[in-house]
Amino acid sequence: MANKFNIQEYWQRFTLIRAETEKICQPLLPEDTVVQPIVDVSPPKWHLAHTSWFFEVFILEKYLQAYQVFNPLYSYLFNSYYNAVGSRVMRDQRGTLSRPPLAEIYQYRSYINQQMQILLHEQSESLPEEIWPLLEIGLQHEQQHQELLVTDIKYILSTNPLLPVYTPATKQAANTQLPEPAFLPVPAGFYTIGYTGAGFSFDNEHQAHQVWLPEFKVQNRLVTNQEYLAFMEAGGYQVFKYWLGEGYDLARQNNWDAPLYWVKQQNEWFRFTLNGLQPINWDAPVVHVSFYEAAAYANWAGHRLLTEFEWEAAAQVYRPEPQAKSFLEAGFYDPQPATNQPANNLHQYLGEVWEWTNSAYLPYPGFETAPGALGEYNGKFMINQMVLRGGSCATPISHIRATYRNFFPADKRWQFSGIRLGTK
Repeated sequence: MANKFNIQEYWQRFTLIRAETEKICQPLLPEDTVVQPIVDVSPPKWHLAHTSWFFEVFILEKYLQAYQVFNPLYSYLFNSYYNAVGSRVMRDQRGTLSRPPLAEIYQYRSYINQQMQILLHEQSESLPEEIWPLLEIGLQHEQQHQELLVTDIKYILSTNPLLPVYTPATKQAANTQLPEPAFLPVPAGFYTIGYTGAGFSFDNEHQAHQVWLPEFKVQNRLVTNQEYLAFMEAGGYQVFKYWLGEGYDLARQNNWDAPLYWVKQQNEWFRFTLNGLQPINWDAPVVHVSFYEAAAYANWAGHRLLTEFEWEAAAQVYRPEPQAKSFLEAGFYDPQPATNQPANNLHQYLGEVWEWTNSAYLPYPGFETAPGALGEYNGKFMINQMVLRGGSCATPISHIRATYRNFFPADKRWQFSGIRLGTK
């Protein structure tokens, strides 16, 4: 069994990914790691523990001989939403977990790492084939939480009146002239949607199928802060005709008049970033907007949002390559402007910001929920959510692909979500 799975390669990835999670949390004070300002945001300490709990419950308890659970209470404290595993602290109560202390959570992480090393290096010959996909899901799951850590830390710090700096500003990518905005044609035809490769993919990408798409056009780059400001200054937040009714009501109730984290001081706009409060880079992509805002902007601009099928078809036609500056590892933690490349290329298609699509999050034809607790990973959320594509500046570069389906409710803004236009 073991020779079908490269243990050394996996262990190298395991140690790098586990270390990256702790690297993200390194700039935080212990007090920062227990805060939960809203239900959507989980405390960093909880993320650190939950990602270790995942390996413990789904791999170590089942496959490591004579495994001793680190703390029996942790399954109740750090289960996220797996009903099949047992009861848990409810999501909106994660911020009450002042104990166990942060130091103990790091001990827990170290313990899990040690036990995983024993499993992979001392018992690998006796492991059943069914464990290999679980090992991969464990790493992919941790990378998802790395992105959530970045977005949650940003929201947590933004609610502190001191507006603390997470990390000093990283040298930004060189400013170059933006590509001229253009709409690139995608021919009509049948397109295969879904994952067809040999590597890892989540179950919501499975059941590849063909869809017919009429010809459409896709904008060559993301909508910028400057372009979104024009929408704001034209009264876009106040004009009902651009909005879906539910979104317009929500914007009024919550006094939305700009993207999340925008602050106006002495008649000048700033944004809260992980480098603190900064002047807005007007050439950078607009980010932290809800689906409702993205759709309203598209209507105001005389265009529309792509469907997720159109988004994937455009990726097949233009084959955009991921750029290292656009992902988590670059350390910008903020989307960068497009570089001055030919206008007939798709820029920023992978990384920078998740792009809202005009598609509800639904199963592909033939989708079946997997048996057991891991069947709860995606399928049970296929209601009242919209699909986003492409990854963001907080996504690990090895985690993204053109078939990846992210999903959030239409009102959510704390993720790195932005806008790409399509033609009507």
